[in-house]
Amino acid sequence: MRLNVLLLSTLCLFAFSSLEAQKKKKKKGEEEKPKTEEKTTIASKVKGHDKLEGLFTFYRDTTSGSIMMEVSKEQLDKEYIYFSQIADGVLEAYSFRGAYRGSDIFKIRKFYNELEFVKVNTSFYYDPENPLSRSQEANMSNSLLASEKIEVEENGKYLIKADNLFLKETWSQIKPPSFPGQSPTAFKLGSLSSEKTKVRAIRNYPQNIDFKVEYVYSTSSVLNGGSNAIADARNVSISVFHSLVAMPENDYKPRFDDPRVGYFTTQVDDQTSKEAVAYRDMINRWHLVKKDPEAAVSEPIEPITWWIENTTPLEWRESIKQGVLEWNKAFEKAGFKNAMVVKVQPDTAEWDAGDIRYNVLRWTSSPNPPFGGYGPSFKNPRTGQIIGADIMLEFVHHTNRVRYSKLYSLSANSDEELPAWNPGDEANYCMYSGLMLENNLFGQMAVAAETDELDVLQNEAMLELIMHEVGHTLGLNHNMKSSQLYSPEQLYNKEFIQGKALTGSVMDYATINLTKDRSKQSHYYSTVVGPYDVWAIQFGYTPDISDVDMDKLLARSTEPELMFGNDADDMRSSSRGIDPRINTGDLSNDQITYSIDRIELVDNLMKDLREKYNDPGESYQELRQAYYILSRQRAQAGEVMSRFIGGIYVDRAMQGQPGATKPYTPVSESEQKRAMNGISKYMFAPNAFNTSNDIYNYLALQRRGYNFYRGPEDPKIHESVLSAQKDVLSHLLHENTLQRLVDSELYGNSYQLGEFMTDLNSAIFDADISGNVNTFRQNLQIEYTKMLTEILLKDKSSSYSNHAKSMVLYNLNAIDRKATNSSGNTLSRAHKSHLRALIKNALDEYKG
Repeated sequence: MRLNVLLLSTLCLFAFSSLEAQKKKKKKGEEEKPKTEEKTTIASKVKGHDKLEGLFTFYRDTTSGSIMMEVSKEQLDKEYIYFSQIADGVLEAYSFRGAYRGSDIFKIRKFYNELEFVKVNTSFYYDPENPLSRSQEANMSNSLLASEKIEVEENGKYLIKADNLFLKETWSQIKPPSFPGQSPTAFKLGSLSSEKTKVRAIRNYPQNIDFKVEYVYSTSSVLNGGSNAIADARNVSISVFHSLVAMPENDYKPRFDDPRVGYFTTQVDDQTSKEAVAYRDMINRWHLVKKDPEAAVSEPIEPITWWIENTTPLEWRESIKQGVLEWNKAFEKAGFKNAMVVKVQPDTAEWDAGDIRYNVLRWTSSPNPPFGGYGPSFKNPRTGQIIGADIMLEFVHHTNRVRYSKLYSLSANSDEELPAWNPGDEANYCMYSGLMLENNLFGQMAVAAETDELDVLQNEAMLELIMHEVGHTLGLNHNMKSSQLYSPEQLYNKEFIQGKALTGSVMDYATINLTKDRSKQSHYYSTVVGPYDVWAIQFGYTPDISDVDMDKLLARSTEPELMFGNDADDMRSSSRGIDPRINTGDLSNDQITYSIDRIELVDNLMKDLREKYNDPGESYQELRQAYYILSRQRAQAGEVMSRFIGGIYVDRAMQGQPGATKPYTPVSESEQKRAMNGISKYMFAPNAFNTSNDIYNYLALQRRGYNFYRGPEDPKIHESVLSAQKDVLSHLLHENTLQRLVDSELYGNSYQLGEFMTDLNSAIFDADISGNVNTFRQNLQIEYTKMLTEILLKDKSSSYSNHAKSMVLYNLNAIDRKATNSSGNTLSRAHKSHLRALIKNALDEYKG
């Protein structure tokens, strides 16, 4: 009873206290009002942010740097262009300054309380008049890049957080993928660090916005630290410009591709066409409009303006300007005067070369340059219209230096290659300046005593390189066939060649024009655009050309000066091209004669190397470099000759076109045999590499710290020579070469596989197998025999034909018989025993 009374008293006291507390909160005559939440506005949400107005409105927190994006209702479901390029990177990660990474179309669409960013698939075309266009999204995927919650919706405007759009790999993949078979010690980036990755700069303009983002990839440890270009591989930065660009609003009309002319294209498949070739590929070109449409030649309303970056050495600026403006000659034939304009970036300029509003000739001096000149452009994927471009130039390729790591390999097949991974959509990386560097160094050796000629050579080299890279930015791809324009005699004739382009196009990868007789020397490089270049610009840029006039223009493609073949056809790689005229490092319409002349010139220069590079107090670096440059020129000449074996001349002309030949015509037997004889004499013969022995003692690389720590420093002479010979053998014994020799017998080839393989055996063995075999030939014979045994022992899925394997077996038995004699010195007899053992083991395995 007492407990209940106590409990009741406590409850009453608690109720009384609560009532009194409420009374104290209320003032006399005041009634309690219901609470209401304050409405969130865009202004309140972005308080403490800097406002960046332009194509889209962005807000950046002044304390944290975080970003918000405002999108208006009118901007929804509208097409925009996304473009990116590398601001700075490292080659190990497939990234380098100025690398263009392609362009895409994107839309922003609203889905309930989210905004979605969608990359649009532009690979297909549907005629809007065709009922099939209603199914154009069937079995075709766009890409949903990101979906962001709407933070505020106000008066037809939407505010979202934008950090994830740029601080992640949302727009494009930056970290390269791992490839199958990649070495476990190959350089790899770590994981993207959300803490370290930052938006470093934002530039917002009415027609575009640029974000510069530094992506930092971190890992606690690495197996491979990369080159010296990387300070610490645990934290590697790659800076990327992301650009969102308004869709151009103009009367630009796409021009469709024709295979007789070489433009970069935007490839589109017509899904509503019944044609056998349902392509709707648009060439990439600038939008030029005449000020006076009635005039035959008129200035454009808006010319293509180039800026020479203020980092450019003063002594090169005039040559660069001349190289750019040389293209105006071609544009005049297309109806435009002063289509190209050149300006110099002021030292006080507030814009930098990464600004996409400016087309800039840019300079870098990278520790491991992937190129020496590179002319990318970016385009509207809907039309092919070029919107902007840059030209990247590497300083090292305009010096007398060779990349340290390449010094030795210059004697081998050292064509520079970019990494295979390319996230962009345009394969327009250009390696020409790497070849030009070797050509320049070779030229300097030939004209070393002629000071004035050195200046001429360097100026002509700069002119041709600039014209070449500018050509890329105009939409032109390579023309590796144009070097066939003139004969060796014409190229050696000063009066004839003066003032002319040495090739049909400056878009070729031609070798330097050097004469054995210095008194006959004329141009080293082309200093004017070629006839093909003029014709190609007419095709791409003549405004409002009628179908009839276009057909007349294209019908000229069979004229010798307008011949065309690009990287897809060239024979640098035996697995790709078939026409020996489409090649790199060649010159003249008689490449075999020109290649032999080049080898003889090299051999003559080799004799005088010790005397030329004998400066007291200097190291032997220049002598060594000269030796390997000459060796590379020699090897390249051998490669050029080898491509005639099993070669097929290709004609791109259309049916019924005047001057057209058959699409495929095998190289004549006489030409193939002439090439075989040249290879036999200059690449395989016992005396082919009879360099004066007194040079070998002096091929010393400049010492630097412990640069011989990983291996002995002695010059590897035999390895160098064998490398050149292997490059030739690799083509001659390539499965595609042997297959073509047999297949082409059915349509005109009379140099039969059996005859060729017999000739090859004879070239490698007959001169010395019955006696002493020198060490160069021993290497060649062993390597050749190993290559034959590898072909024979490849599994049944091998692409080598039965005919090829039959001749391989036949040749191995022939070698075995040739090597049975026991004459010659001890090493020669041991060598012959080695040959027979290789053959016996291979035949035993083959029979087993």
